Amino acid sequence: MRVALVNPSWSFEHSIYFGCRAPHLPLELGASKALLEQAGHHVGMYDGHLLGMTDSQLADDVKAFDADLIVVTTAPSYLFWRCAPPELRAPRAFLLALNDCRARTVAVGPHGSVTPAAALAKLGVDIVVRGECEEALTEIAAGKEPAEIQGLAFKQGDAIRITGGPRATSFTDLPALTWPDAWIDAHRHHHHRFDAEPDGPGAEVESSRGCPYHCSFCAKIDFRDAYRRRDLAPLLAEIDRLIGQGVTYFYFIDEIFLPQKPLLEALVERRTRFGVQTRIDLWKPEMLDLLGAAGCVSIEAGVESLTPEGRAALDKNCRMSTDELAERLIYARRRVPFVQANLIETPADDESLVSRWREKLRGSGVWANDPVPLYPYPSSPDYRRLWGEPDGDAWERAHEYYLRQFERFSDIQEEHPLPLHALEAACAHCR
Repeated sequence: MRVALVNPSWSFEHSIYFGCRAPHLPLELGASKALLEQAGHHVGMYDGHLLGMTDSQLADDVKAFDADLIVVTTAPSYLFWRCAPPELRAPRAFLLALNDCRARTVAVGPHGSVTPAAALAKLGVDIVVRGECEEALTEIAAGKEPAEIQGLAFKQGDAIRITGGPRATSFTDLPALTWPDAWIDAHRHHHHRFDAEPDGPGAEVESSRGCPYHCSFCAKIDFRDAYRRRDLAPLLAEIDRLIGQGVTYFYFIDEIFLPQKPLLEALVERRTRFGVQTRIDLWKPEMLDLLGAAGCVSIEAGVESLTPEGRAALDKNCRMSTDELAERLIYARRRVPFVQANLIETPADDESLVSRWREKLRGSGVWANDPVPLYPYPSSPDYRRLWGEPDGDAWERAHEYYLRQFERFSDIQEEHPLPLHALEAACAHCR
């Protein structure tokens, strides 16, 4: 079968989107390509965001491939499935540009994972995959009927049928991903790097998937949930190929980059640079020494709250005190050029306490952000505590609540984000 994998041309005007707006490698599509090709299918991969294409240009390229199956993602790379743009306007715009293309269409991503019927209706696709998509796509491409495949949503007559889910890919034996030279040449962004200007292409890689913790704000219930660690050999083969393509900086998109001595020792030998997102309370000083020696130049560490009560309310399960967290962050900064402590706006944290703590860390070279308000993503425990299990209006409900709750937003967001119905005006069945 001929399968086209598409990352649309993303637009973020008037969105609440928290994630980085620079292009990143669409790892879910790269992983799907590896498994589809392994199964003998002919795969074309297209990235309108990375290559700066219009929807019509992207659609023309995809139609020229003459695919039997067209797959579009609803988030800009696996890196941002947990904080995706709530609106579906970008994938819908690409699908509209396809016009009357004969291929079957499939949507993958966080929206269909948690609200499959709503995503199916809004996008007008034939199938939505719930959860991690790679193995589901190989089953669809193999010609199995949707009703025989776990974790899909599709129309059956006038009704929408959902065959369970969400799915989780085995992931541990995922082959080394490969990317076109032109994509790597275009990838000049070094995600979350602040110690130096880019001196070559950047790339994102994935050494683990999921997280063993269950913080209340984290949108991972319906995808990338259970922790799995990837086999080291294919991961290193992927990194070595990227180094051969000129990549000088890697970002590990893992939900939580846990200490892994064999990987860090292998990276020492490669003399590359990389960034991670992690919990600083899981790192002992000797492992931070190795992390720095391996080439880490950027740590994004989730602290979230500065009081035991605040961290408990967020279900952080943190065994360190606030002072101990500060000491460990400062120790990490002696080994790594840039260390950031992420803070979330919580009722338990007094503004003067936050201000003093931030100044203390900044005096030691650690960046601590101004606490940002939380968006209750439908795949987070916070959403379920507020409203119960997500229904077809879950994204609208979370969006309206967020706009009503907060008068200011994070510094990368538009000053006046629009309501979801306005952002999704072009969707097939906007609520």
